[in-house]
Amino acid sequence: MEEKLNQLAEFVISGKKFETEKLTKELVEEKVNVKEILDNGLLKGMEVVGQRFRDHKMFVPQVLVSARAMHSAMKILEPLLIAADMKKKGKIMIGTVFGDVHDIGKNLVAIMLKGAGYDVIDIGTGCNAQKFFIEYEKHKPDVIGMSALLTTTMTNMKSVIQYFKEKEVSVPFIVGGAPINQKFALDIGAAGYGKDAYDAVKLMDSLVS
Repeated sequence: MEEKLNQLAEFVISGKKFETEKLTKELVEEKVNVKEILDNGLLKGMEVVGQRFRDHKMFVPQVLVSARAMHSAMKILEPLLIAADMKKKGKIMIGTVFGDVHDIGKNLVAIMLKGAGYDVIDIGTGCNAQKFFIEYEKHKPDVIGMSALLTTTMTNMKSVIQYFKEKEVSVPFIVGGAPINQKFALDIGAAGYGKDAYDAVKLMDSLVS
């Protein structure tokens, strides 16, 4: 079984979607624990992808291919995780801020957080403060994540946080995206900054633990 889980991780790293799906189904049919498939197969592979991305040995297109392979396997596992009544670690709502339609980073974060056991509400791109607030009222997440890829749109993150303060609603915000850094996050009143999808998972773990 360990050999098959290692092979599953390799398929994810290589971005082999068909093979990832097929082997995931095989492991499920063999009654391998769903959490084990997730932790020791899929997430193990994505951890390697994340490290290679940080070391500039893999680039965004390759990371996306790996993420899609993992996502296809997650579609198989999610109903089983629900059926097993595996308690979610927490709920996060994520969206790209107003004026920005880039969603690659946001989508990667969503996939990794789902895989890590979080309930993820993705509200899409181009979201203004009112949109974030309306969706917050609907879903009541533990944390709100905001993404921006442009220096011209990153300032809209502050507007969202300010809007929530005006509504006297206290909820932690985490932020990320190419132009964002820790100083900016602190300056606008965010609870934290994640430089990539793997950081976002660690950040969530620290906020909801």
